Amino acid sequence: MNAKKTGLIFFPAFDWAISPTHPEREERLLYTQDQVFEEGLLDLDNVFEFKPGLASTEDINRIHICVPGAESVITESHLISAGGAITAAEKVLTKEVDNAFALVRPPGHHAMRVVHGARGFCNINIEAIMVEYIRHKYGHKRIAIVDTDCHHGDGSQDIFWHDPDTLYISIHQDGRTLYPGSGFPNEFGGPNALGYTINIPLPPNTSDEGFLFALDNLILPMLDEFKPDLIINSAGQDNHYSDPITNMNFSANGYATLNERLSPDIAVLEGGYSIESALPYVNVGIIMAMAGLDYSFVREPDYNPREIEQSSEISRYIEDEVSQIYELWKNRHSQKAEMVKDAKYARRSRSIYYDTDGINEEQEETVRICDDCGGMLTIDSKASTGNRIFAVIVPGQSCPACREKGEKAFESAETGQYDYVYFQDRDRNIFIVK
Repeated sequence: MNAKKTGLIFFPAFDWAISPTHPEREERLLYTQDQVFEEGLLDLDNVFEFKPGLASTEDINRIHICVPGAESVITESHLISAGGAITAAEKVLTKEVDNAFALVRPPGHHAMRVVHGARGFCNINIEAIMVEYIRHKYGHKRIAIVDTDCHHGDGSQDIFWHDPDTLYISIHQDGRTLYPGSGFPNEFGGPNALGYTINIPLPPNTSDEGFLFALDNLILPMLDEFKPDLIINSAGQDNHYSDPITNMNFSANGYATLNERLSPDIAVLEGGYSIESALPYVNVGIIMAMAGLDYSFVREPDYNPREIEQSSEISRYIEDEVSQIYELWKNRHSQKAEMVKDAKYARRSRSIYYDTDGINEEQEETVRICDDCGGMLTIDSKASTGNRIFAVIVPGQSCPACREKGEKAFESAETGQYDYVYFQDRDRNIFIVK
């Protein structure tokens, strides 16, 4: 292994928790910090600690439509968590370090494009805010996000659904057995980005063998073909065998091996709720793998490979699934032609539940079919809070036709019909509410 300069950004958010007994609470990263100090990682010449910056509402408004505004759905802890991810990106893109790991909370990958409240412990999408910040400051880039959280990253999927320059891959426990009940292979991206959303649902009790098989035989080949400028690991750690709210058998050493092979430029912590038994060891393993250090000794005190061994039935299931998903990926261009045909617009209607805040949302999304960009997007959204909003989004790298259509849609939107009308122009960094 070759040593790399690795940046660490810690933000445990000691003043923020959903409740004193909730899995997403203050202690989540305390034991990790202790383990990092105990192992002496910050004493190494190639490991550096940086303080998190503070994200702005402008950073949030580049990616989200928060109702009625960003200030109504966030706390300062959310701004620092997103700011920690942005700090990690800054350190990598300015070449101060080779890679960086943002160990921050609150998490974010269940937060969708429209935000009426919190869902899946998430208010705003940390990685998505970071991605759009990168593109705003450093120019448009092809970016791959590999989400290794045990729960399907339905929020990240929603945000990048129409983005052909973002390959979003989520590997997670099968949604038929775990929240949020989504993330199946046929969820494959919108018509302008078909094939750039990839879901790999794994059966309960999948161990290191299954995760690494999917990595080697599906994820890495797709990354080789996509050729991203940056690889981001949405580094959820609740696939661990000791996690209290999931049913998987991944180990700390398995997580480290995955990160060595994936070699992400940036990792951002997502879930993981085995506060003492998993997080300290998983995080140390990931840090050592990213830094190019020997992680072979990283083991949980109760680690017993026989107890978490994967069955032959699970192995065969994963092999078959990986083969089928890879065929879908290879045939994505022909599938787009069949899906679009002569249509000018594509629509989808959805019911979205904000489980953390108990809010129901009904949403209709319309995207312009376009061969030149991600397509102009409109969203009509009504929530059980009483708010009904209309949003127009002009995508990054937008073509002139989609820009013109978007500007006209915003101008013609009748404010009397909605509580708020939003215009989000990612190319020109414009955000307007009327």
